[in-house]
Amino acid sequence: MIKTDILIIGAGPTGLFAVFEAGLLQLKCHLIDALPQAGGQLAELYPKKPIYDIPGFPEVMAGALVDNLMEQIKPFQPGFTLGQRAENIEKLEDGTFVVTTNEGVQHCAPIVAIAGGLGSFEPRKPQLDTLEQYENKGVSYMVKDPEMYRDKRVLIAGGGDSALDWSIFLADIAREVTLVHRRNEFRGALDSVEKVQELKNLGKIRLITPAEVVQLQGKDTLEGVLVRRNSDPQEDIRVELDAFIPLFGLSPKLGPIANWGLEIEKNAIKVDNTLDYQTNIPGIYAIGDVNTYPGKLKLILCGFHEATLMCQSAYQRIHPNKRYVMKYTTVGGVTGFDGSKKEAPKAVVKAID
Repeated sequence: MIKTDILIIGAGPTGLFAVFEAGLLQLKCHLIDALPQAGGQLAELYPKKPIYDIPGFPEVMAGALVDNLMEQIKPFQPGFTLGQRAENIEKLEDGTFVVTTNEGVQHCAPIVAIAGGLGSFEPRKPQLDTLEQYENKGVSYMVKDPEMYRDKRVLIAGGGDSALDWSIFLADIAREVTLVHRRNEFRGALDSVEKVQELKNLGKIRLITPAEVVQLQGKDTLEGVLVRRNSDPQEDIRVELDAFIPLFGLSPKLGPIANWGLEIEKNAIKVDNTLDYQTNIPGIYAIGDVNTYPGKLKLILCGFHEATLMCQSAYQRIHPNKRYVMKYTTVGGVTGFDGSKKEAPKAVVKAID
């Protein structure tokens, strides 16, 4: 069982920043996320999309913001359980919570902070007969470990950033990479589209457009697919492969969290915003886009604010007999769990004193 001070459900920007604020209070965090990497929507859906409303950054790419947050929390050594969904929660007699994932991994903490953004993301699946038959037998909806596809024949379907980025990445790992999209135009970043075209010209990516996969073939495991080229006349192409990865985006849902006894309103978790963003269950908080309260704004910077107040409240719950005196980082610096310390400039400390 994994034990920590604050268990964070969701490793998006709000969850990651909560690690930093908790670390300043010397509280340890562990994060659970159904996606295979930290960053939530920013990393999975639009890593190359510019964001303009982060204080101090006139413009920052979503993926770069995730990288900066990961660098910021590195001294506090958070733990991660990625590629797994928080499934069940149980409150023990001592008041701590045990959260179990869909793969049976148990996590124990006195504080649970739900920072699930718009919820857990479920893959949008293509409408294909026998699709479920081949799940985990050649069909996957996300790339958890690229090494799984080394020297394999891979077909990716989709036209967004994820489909383009993984086609580019796997071109140097897989034996064959085929990219199928129902249109000739792609929705992803222009530089990614140009890179795919360049790899196609080099013979490293097979590009089939406009087309779509219409049939899966194989006995016990997936052995090939039938691709229908949407031309005039239509043309069916048999593609032999080892792996089919449809990347058609993700659909946000609260998922199993909706059954945890929390007060829900319009697919969001109701919290008390007058104090600390706690839910109707003491010890369980909800921060970021996953919560709702009067005047709620679904902005990253609002999630950062909520994470800060949540951590202050969590400290008081964990240490009810301790009085915490807040120190500005410009005075106290930042001390990591790894022994590292960023000292505040002495001139600044003297001026503030």
